[in-house]
Amino acid sequence: MVAQGAAAGLLLAGAALLGMLLSNSPWSAGWEALLHSRWGVSLGPLHLTESNLDWVNDALMALFFLQVGVEIKREWLFGALAETRARVLPLAAALGGMALPALVYAGVNLAHPEFLAGWAVPAATDIAFALGLMALFARGLPSQARVFLTAVAVLDDLGAVLIIAAFYTAQISGAMSGAAVATVLAMLLLRSFGVRAAWPYLLLGVVLWWWVLHSGVHATVAGVLTGVLLPQQRGGGAGQRVEHALAPVVSWGILPLFALANAGIALQGSLAELLRSPVTWGVALGLLLGKPAGVLAGVFVAARAGGGLPAGYSWRLMLPLAGFCGIGFTMSLFIAGLAFPHSHAAFDAARLGVLLGTVLALGAATTIAARLYPPAGRRASH
Repeated sequence: MVAQGAAAGLLLAGAALLGMLLSNSPWSAGWEALLHSRWGVSLGPLHLTESNLDWVNDALMALFFLQVGVEIKREWLFGALAETRARVLPLAAALGGMALPALVYAGVNLAHPEFLAGWAVPAATDIAFALGLMALFARGLPSQARVFLTAVAVLDDLGAVLIIAAFYTAQISGAMSGAAVATVLAMLLLRSFGVRAAWPYLLLGVVLWWWVLHSGVHATVAGVLTGVLLPQQRGGGAGQRVEHALAPVVSWGILPLFALANAGIALQGSLAELLRSPVTWGVALGLLLGKPAGVLAGVFVAARAGGGLPAGYSWRLMLPLAGFCGIGFTMSLFIAGLAFPHSHAAFDAARLGVLLGTVLALGAATTIAARLYPPAGRRASH
């Protein structure tokens, strides 16, 4: 993926740490004011005013998801996901990785029905952090690891968006959703006429982003759809040209800025009280235990149904990858805010749970990867 290099992963982790420090420093009020400072653009009758944080999350991250869509399609058509069994594997892993964390959370909070609204908080893998941290801390993993983790993270992030639309969205705009569907149909019409240039699809992608942004569904879905609909050919095509143009911008600009703006969790209230909350441990255990167990269960079912794991994959590889799938951050925090809009204590507990679960899952995944796939230098020294 775009954050594949160790240097890019280090920059991403450093930006996340800086965001945490700013949110818990004497300058936290000014930092929050900057994040929520609003400005807008106008184009004829169209006007859009957002906060700096929303511009990062809704607009810049759409470019990251555009590249995600392009790479997944390329791998699906020509790469490691070209075989049927390889396609089924990440889908089954994503489904299991969404279901089991929700069950773990619900089990921990079964005696507290007022907290059950947070069941989806540990359901999504954070694409940016998972890929960046895997590149930084697990350099010995083979290339299939990046492809598999990307596919699983994209699929379950899309699943998280569907969960938000179904369970945490007060109202979906039928008119805007219809306009978004019409724009997708226009892209498909371009493909049917054999249009191979990238710019008509990208222009329609901007229009699609506008409709999706106002539909009640997360705007980054427009990026994924545009990336998937860009025409691709073996060894080239519009999709690959767009991907190569975006790669340095996303790796060295968008993802670190995203981490800086979103990683700040101000731990308010009594830490001891938060650590006693079932919300904290429901989320943390959902990420640490439920997410990897669900991914492995999904892979097991797919492997049994398909006659084994695809070429290039093994249970030895699945163990650390399942751990990295437990890295949940941005989407988890977003869902936490929707789940507990009127309870600051529950929201703080959920945020602490996300932090604990992510750090513990990263530690477990890194330890397993180091034992099973030591970097080349360590292998040589042995």
